Amino acid sequence: MRPFGVYVHVPFCAHRCDYCAFATYDDRDELRDDYVAAVLQEIAWEVEAGLEPATSVFFGGGTPSRLAPEQLVSILATIPRTSDAEVTVECNPEDANLERLLTYKAGGVNRMSYGVQSTQPAVLADLGRRHGTMAHEEVARVTHQAGFATWNMDLIVGSRAESLDDVRATLRDLLTLEFPPPHISCYALTPEPATPLGQDPRRHPDEDETADAYDLVGETLESHGYEWEEISNWARPGHECRHNHVYWDHDDYVGFGSAAHSHRSGRRYWNVRTPDRYIAMVRSGERPFGGEEVLDEATQAFERDSLALRTRRGVPVEAFASLDEIRHLVNVRDNQVTLTPKARLVANQVIIRLRSST
Repeated sequence: MRPFGVYVHVPFCAHRCDYCAFATYDDRDELRDDYVAAVLQEIAWEVEAGLEPATSVFFGGGTPSRLAPEQLVSILATIPRTSDAEVTVECNPEDANLERLLTYKAGGVNRMSYGVQSTQPAVLADLGRRHGTMAHEEVARVTHQAGFATWNMDLIVGSRAESLDDVRATLRDLLTLEFPPPHISCYALTPEPATPLGQDPRRHPDEDETADAYDLVGETLESHGYEWEEISNWARPGHECRHNHVYWDHDDYVGFGSAAHSHRSGRRYWNVRTPDRYIAMVRSGERPFGGEEVLDEATQAFERDSLALRTRRGVPVEAFASLDEIRHLVNVRDNQVTLTPKARLVANQVIIRLRSST
């Protein structure tokens, strides 16, 4: 069976972070019950149409933990999945209490994801994050106590308030936990135009400082037994996120909820963006279709190669007409081309030289 993913979008947040440009809302909590009912109906339509069992399910957002845990597992219960399916829930650190996690676990969730971003107070304040600086300790403790064997913490580097010593301190805080996360993601802060961060040039990241911070994260994690998996992801062996690979390997997936995207055999389509409109359309018996694009074979080939190049798998040498201009950015071994550590943040310079990009 080829991997097949299901994504469920939860668009609610208690607070919108300064860097967030996702389809999320911090003023629509009154819609939660109606939204869950609409998602259940959308899933029912797909099941009736023959939805295949998912090998992975991912609840993202927004903040899935804004839903009552019973609501979330009621959605999960309606999604056909294989007996060994990976089921991940994104959860804000401040929501990670034992009762919630035990409800998730009993309902079939077997992997957690936490947006810690940093453990340093000045950095958290600059990012607009609300959780406390010691949240990572409680998160690690209750996740282990609830019986989750695999889970991840996300970091963000590039804040103007963050020094390399802050990055070192955050890594030390995570790696010296009694139960350290077996998977750590690290993303470079991006000033999206419509966000408070994007609208304040004084807060925009310095590219060189961000690169130094990213390199420090990679070197530190790899020296502690984590293997580089993809541009922004490191995991201890056996703790890779299978759902991520659905996207990276260009496999098929279906999304449920407002703004959720799907991909099937070269056709990409998505739902309407706002939860209000999504609920209204489903309630009226209308599919919440927002738009689509059909990818020709050349575009599909380019997407497959560019995604693979971002991972440790890389692409065959034949994917390039020539490596002459990028020798300093790649490694070649067993006929496979992979990015060097220093090239990971400038991957686009390599990607544009793929044969499939022309």
